[in-house]
Amino acid sequence: MNARLVCRIAAILLLPAVLSGCGVMAAPCRVGSAVIKMVPVVGHVAALPTDACAAVIDP
Repeated sequence: MNARLVCRIAAILLLPAVLSGCGVMAAPCRVGSAVIKMVPVVGHVAALPTDACAAVIDP
């Protein structure tokens, strides 16, 4: 194997560990929650699962 290829594979495998607990990983949950909360009357209740998702990823 090429040394460059090994470095790329290692970087890809270590990326989730580096980003764990990071706001970047929770961003899709937070954006989804914000969009759902715009729905009148039921938005805040419907957004609870996505809020929980973001809280688990980025406490």
